[in-house]
Amino acid sequence: MHRVSQILLRYRLLLLLVIVGCKSDPKKNTKNYVSIPKMDTRVGALPLSIKTPSDNPQSEEKINLGRLLFFDPILSGDKDVACATCHHPNNGYAEFRDLSIGVNGKGFGLSREFKKPNKIPFVKRNAHTVLNTAYNGINTSGKYDPETSPMFWDSRVNSLEAQAIEPIKALEEMRGLNYTEEEVLEEVVSRLKAIPEYEKRFKNTFEDSDPIKIENIGKAIAAYERTLTTNNSRFDKYMRGETNAISLGEKEGFELFKKVGCVNCHNGPMFSDYKIHTLSVPENEKLTKVDDGFEQQFGFRTPTLRNLRFTAPYMHNGTLPNLKMVLEFYEDLSFNKSRNPEVAVNNIDTLAKNLSLKVKDMPAIISFLNTLNDENFDKTIPESVPSGLEVGGSIK
Repeated sequence: MHRVSQILLRYRLLLLLVIVGCKSDPKKNTKNYVSIPKMDTRVGALPLSIKTPSDNPQSEEKINLGRLLFFDPILSGDKDVACATCHHPNNGYAEFRDLSIGVNGKGFGLSREFKKPNKIPFVKRNAHTVLNTAYNGINTSGKYDPETSPMFWDSRVNSLEAQAIEPIKALEEMRGLNYTEEEVLEEVVSRLKAIPEYEKRFKNTFEDSDPIKIENIGKAIAAYERTLTTNNSRFDKYMRGETNAISLGEKEGFELFKKVGCVNCHNGPMFSDYKIHTLSVPENEKLTKVDDGFEQQFGFRTPTLRNLRFTAPYMHNGTLPNLKMVLEFYEDLSFNKSRNPEVAVNNIDTLAKNLSLKVKDMPAIISFLNTLNDENFDKTIPESVPSGLEVGGSIK
């Protein structure tokens, strides 16, 4: 019996050593993960219909008026820039530039340059695509309110109606040096009232006794922009049950996209949580002043991942030319590397630092992201605009 007891004791000691040996040594961990709360990371197809504000229902007259205003440089201080200058249908309603050239510019897209002499700065942030902005703010359940939809990289205004007016007031985008913000809005209204076709179109569209006013300009442009949707991409078809709409490799990329943590911020039908996140994107050297983003925290809103084919270069200031470089940037964040000396590592968003992205995952993820492209959108360009100015502004 004594010998049996000795054997059992030795067995217990050996088992204890095995258990201790199997435990990981925390000193050997190369990365310290921060615990993050469980969140809703569902994605889905875009709705086939759009919502509109209660005070701005869609109508054919309003959409057509909005299209004309979108392409007419009459809205800019120097009559040389239209909304379409930087958001042209031939560029997917975005622009293949890091930073746009608005006032005092000439040429289209990558060939656009400032006229000389010039005192106008570059637009300080990369041009968002107008495509699918009708869905801004949509959550993982497919719910959103068009009256409170966040707009711009810093979510500084809500609704497409409000967004449409902001570029008119911005010096470098459309206003120029000859007017204050208040003056340019008064000037634009005065110009439109002096054009008979606009006077007629506004009267036929709005029931107001004095229909040509800033509020209605915003409503008309917003109504047009809500028609610019791409809700039938291959990914949308896949999520609606067409299992062969995307390839096996793209499905693998989809799973990796979720597994490594991209989906923590890029979720919902628009692949955006519409929240502000602090990263450490390198500054754009074209800017003379550091862009410190939302509330001076270097935070910017999560952009949609839809139609990335039309929105390169990427990030809020266009400093990352392609998707591979974007993923490499996020890989750096996961290893506590900041690319912006103004942003301390401990201030970088926890969700970004907890990514488990590896180089070998990148090609499959990029392959998946391409399923979100959809070229089936309205590319109609008016032959002329009521002001008689160059359609789209000085882009020739």
